[in-house]
Amino acid sequence: MKKSVTLLLTASVAMMTGCTSPDAPKTSHWGYTGHNTPETWGHLSEKYRECSEGLNQSPINITHSLHAHLPPLNPHYTSRSKNIVNNGHTIQVNMEPGSTFNIDNDTFELKQFHFHSPSENHINGQAFPLEAHFVNLDKDGNIAVIAVMFKEGKPNKALEKVWAHMPTKEGESKPFKVAGIANVLLPKDKHYYRFNGSLTTPPCTEGVRWFVLKTPVTVSKEQVEKFKHIMHHHNNRPIQPLDARVIVD
Repeated sequence: MKKSVTLLLTASVAMMTGCTSPDAPKTSHWGYTGHNTPETWGHLSEKYRECSEGLNQSPINITHSLHAHLPPLNPHYTSRSKNIVNNGHTIQVNMEPGSTFNIDNDTFELKQFHFHSPSENHINGQAFPLEAHFVNLDKDGNIAVIAVMFKEGKPNKALEKVWAHMPTKEGESKPFKVAGIANVLLPKDKHYYRFNGSLTTPPCTEGVRWFVLKTPVTVSKEQVEKFKHIMHHHNNRPIQPLDARVIVD
């Protein structure tokens, strides 16, 4: 992949949650409420056309899958987190280098993880109160996302470490250096659904490999409410058509 394309894909991951430098030029504003809701994203900018014209968009409702004897998913998320950002669209934890997972004879490195409430992907029509996306890139800028669902239950101790440092103001960033924090947020059972999709925020770049873990982890109602209070709104894109895609598990 040419360097220019790699840079474009890397920028797409940053734009996935609006995570840009405070000094970066403003792009066409998008959001979840008001006049720039998900239904309008594809018309806000030429760069966002895939949001309305793409045929492999995310998120989806997983209602059936083809059993394909998928290889185990064994992320080695051992590096430290770097900082935690409130970018107005989500709460995002950026990672130091070193957290990886291997799939398709390729190595992906975890760049960041962030949250959506309620969940973006559904399983058999069920939405969850919270979903985490672990965003990974390989050396060519290809994107792979591991998604974890949270069901209401006991407080999540690992998540509480993140929430304790959650910036309350849009654009605010705080240092957050915790070793292995991404790993402890994952369930022990890592069986998964796999499908091709896109980023769930502008520019809605397609060609993203999605791995949605079947087993949810718990989150308390109070933890979900704390996230919603800081976001001030839901931050989930509506379900997109599956079209001709096949989901495997």
